Amino acid sequence: MISKKKAAIGAVIIILCTAIFSSLITLRVNEYKMISQGDVIQAEDYTELRDFYRKFNQVKAVVQQDYLKEPKLKTLLDGALKGMVASLNDPYSYYLTAKEYRDFLVDVEGSYAGVGLTVTVNKEDNMITVVNAIEGSPAAEAGIVTGDKIINIDGKDVNGSMLDAAVSKMRGKPDTKVKVSVLRDGKTEEFSIIRKVVNLPDMKYKMLDDKIGYLWLYRFDQNSSANFSKAVEELRSKGMQGMVLDLRNNPGGLLDECVAIGDKLLPEGLVLYSEDKHGNREEYKTDKQYLNIPLAVLVNEYSASASEVLSGAIQDHGVGVLIGHTTFGKGLVQTIRGPFKEGDVVKLTTAKYFTPKGRDINKKGVVPDIKVNELEEAGQFVTDHPGKDLPLNLDAPLSKGLEEVKKQLSQ
Repeated sequence: MISKKKAAIGAVIIILCTAIFSSLITLRVNEYKMISQGDVIQAEDYTELRDFYRKFNQVKAVVQQDYLKEPKLKTLLDGALKGMVASLNDPYSYYLTAKEYRDFLVDVEGSYAGVGLTVTVNKEDNMITVVNAIEGSPAAEAGIVTGDKIINIDGKDVNGSMLDAAVSKMRGKPDTKVKVSVLRDGKTEEFSIIRKVVNLPDMKYKMLDDKIGYLWLYRFDQNSSANFSKAVEELRSKGMQGMVLDLRNNPGGLLDECVAIGDKLLPEGLVLYSEDKHGNREEYKTDKQYLNIPLAVLVNEYSASASEVLSGAIQDHGVGVLIGHTTFGKGLVQTIRGPFKEGDVVKLTTAKYFTPKGRDINKKGVVPDIKVNELEEAGQFVTDHPGKDLPLNLDAPLSKGLEEVKKQLSQ
């Protein structure tokens, strides 16, 4: 017979063993769930997150309790995420809410409601600078021109660190008004603009004479390579034997479209290659077939990103002469990470690109073979005649491009 004392001790031991076993099973089950959901974190990560959320909640509580106006929680959370990416001090990396991401996609889809401006951030003064006022757009008709610095929208000052917000402010429902103030030649000018649906053309083209075609590529969107092929085919049917390709004020766009156009202009080889921080290299190549006609390429300080990829490759392969001014100098690759659960994304600089000969053009730009300054009279004509084509005799880079192609044809 087992004594009552021993039975009691045995019962306690059984209970303890059962509790320990149950705890182990519970821990394993929870661990499995976390692994399956990708939520396992290391001890040091847990400590870091715990400290971060403690501080975050302290600041959030102070703001919600003491700020003059009642803040929205979502606004605070979005601001925290934007601030984290903004702390990288990279003007090309930013967090986009779901709505902002939908607006971002509009840029490559062909139309949107707004004023019709392409803008960038000037590296020297951190000001929002007009790259191009789209032909026929409300901004172009109002008289905003390339080089204008946008300093105020609807009564609120803006700068380069507010690029996304500024672009969003200029967009809106058709037939609504927005006031835009710009700095031009040291003077402030104000424009009251009525928004409308703006169709975003990616190019225009024509024959300059009976042998030389002209193609002005505004941007690289999802239809650019197909439209480029059609344009070249039409120009060749009209007798084109040489071409002037205009990449002035082209801010870039879709890299795949740029590579596809490069495939039509370059012999077999590299268009570019990129490298990330781990040394991983990705190459973008062309095949043997290409246009192979005399070519001049026009660039300026607003030619950026994909337009620098294309002009740098043309220069490295020696299939065209570059004319104009040193380009913007954006040799970085951005990648969209997401969308996340709520539809938000992070646009992040993930790699640097190089020309076929290995040139790093970031913050340096592509230097043209022939430097040609724009005429002062040209700037005055654009200001005085918004939306009108610049006459050839006032367009010094285009005139030089035509001259160079004629020279190649004669040889």
